[in-house]
Amino acid sequence: MMETAAVSSPRAAAAAAAAATATAAVLAAGAASPVVSSPRRAHHHRRWAPVAVSSSYRACLVVVWVVGFALVFLWQSTSVGRVRLYTRPPMPRRAAPAAAASMGQWVASPPVYDLREFGAVGDGRTVNTAAFEAAVAAIAERGGGRLTVPAGRWLTAPFNLTSRMTLFLAAGAEILGIQDERYWPLMSPLPSYGYGREHKGPRYGSLIHGQDLKDVTITGHNGTINGQGQSWWVKFRRKLLNHTRGPLVQLMRSSNIIISNITLRDSPFWTLHTYDCKNITVSETTILAPIAGAPNTDGIDPDSCENVLIKNCYISVGDDGIAIKSGWDQYGIAYGRPSANITIQDVIIRSMVSAGVSIGSEMSGGVSNILVENVHVWDSRRGVRIKTAPGRGAYVSNVVYRNITLENVRVGIVIKTDYNEHPDEGFNPKAVPIIGNISYTSIHGHGVRVPVRIQGSAEIPVKNVTFHDMSVGIVDRKNHVFQCSFVQGQVIGYVFPVPCKNLDLYNQRHELVKQSTLQNISDIDYSF
Repeated sequence: MMETAAVSSPRAAAAAAAAATATAAVLAAGAASPVVSSPRRAHHHRRWAPVAVSSSYRACLVVVWVVGFALVFLWQSTSVGRVRLYTRPPMPRRAAPAAAASMGQWVASPPVYDLREFGAVGDGRTVNTAAFEAAVAAIAERGGGRLTVPAGRWLTAPFNLTSRMTLFLAAGAEILGIQDERYWPLMSPLPSYGYGREHKGPRYGSLIHGQDLKDVTITGHNGTINGQGQSWWVKFRRKLLNHTRGPLVQLMRSSNIIISNITLRDSPFWTLHTYDCKNITVSETTILAPIAGAPNTDGIDPDSCENVLIKNCYISVGDDGIAIKSGWDQYGIAYGRPSANITIQDVIIRSMVSAGVSIGSEMSGGVSNILVENVHVWDSRRGVRIKTAPGRGAYVSNVVYRNITLENVRVGIVIKTDYNEHPDEGFNPKAVPIIGNISYTSIHGHGVRVPVRIQGSAEIPVKNVTFHDMSVGIVDRKNHVFQCSFVQGQVIGYVFPVPCKNLDLYNQRHELVKQSTLQNISDIDYSF
């Protein structure tokens, strides 16, 4: 076999020759080793001399090592070794960039641009629209990247974002919206709102806009996006505008959106409007507008959106702090995009003219699976509210309010089913919404005039409402402040003030104490 192997490979022949030479050396060493007689001849014992034993043993080890290495090398290098002792693993195929990143391999970092590289001047007077547009175009050309807005006041008209983009506002950076509406582009009405929210026909676009995008981040070191909405509010009140005002930031039909560590302020209209989007996180964000004289400046409006997380935010605005929407009457029904799987946590809200957290009134695509917890509403007209009307259709279901604090609030908990504002006369009054599976747990506070006002109706009854662990300090003990109409549900354990007679009473062990037969009575009182 060794000869056969030697013929098959020059390296094998060399190895065989080395082995033969080593073997001859061993024999020669053995023949030359001297043997001495033992002093004790009577016992006829022999032993190797210490020096000779050590040398020959060392030589044998070297020879054995050389022969063994040659045999292994021979086995690996020829066809003799059918089963290999060692094989090199195949080289992996070159991974795609995304796969390489997930495997920890090096990939090129996305480019980072400074707005000043594109000629921007942050003096609050120079219009920098062209610089923003050029920077976004550069990022789009590279397939993604980051645009850093350094400290300064950067005046601009509206501009669009692109996919896989991060807009980063450094500390002291402020993007300013130009106040002349002639610089604001007109866009088609939102399909789920019909002709437009305030006027028929086109609407103004947002200051920062994006549609059909993926992986968009707006973040920073608490830089500011300022819509400078004062002129818009004045013109709106004086009826000098011919189109619906634009939001401050609007993202449409997009996914994987992150808004964090920034301040949004003084929007002409709704502040942050996400429309028909998925996978949205808004965190550590401050949203501000005057609490009076800034009409419709909602803080955050998830509209026909799914998988939304809003957490650790501070909101003080001139309308709803957060308003969950999904389209308006027949247009929203036809568009058919619900808002679902929305979580609102650890948020502080002030809304002197509206509510801390609202659902509706535009909810014609449906709203479900909503969690509102650890929310503090202070100095506000209402705490948490659901508002709808005949013509809206759809549903509001599976809504959980938990650990809500109300401080100096006029009406704490509101469900209103006659919010009769419609886009046109084409709505169907028989399209009534279904309201049910609403729970309120751990509701506390002080300085509240009316803790609960749930106004169902014969055509829109409110079903399966639960109150558990509620204690709200009230301002006026002379009037009935737990008001209900066409409501079916239950009270579990201790609830203060005394609940309305429409609800079943259960003890803390969830054992029925008293079943109501008065679900359809009404004691709604708007006189105080």
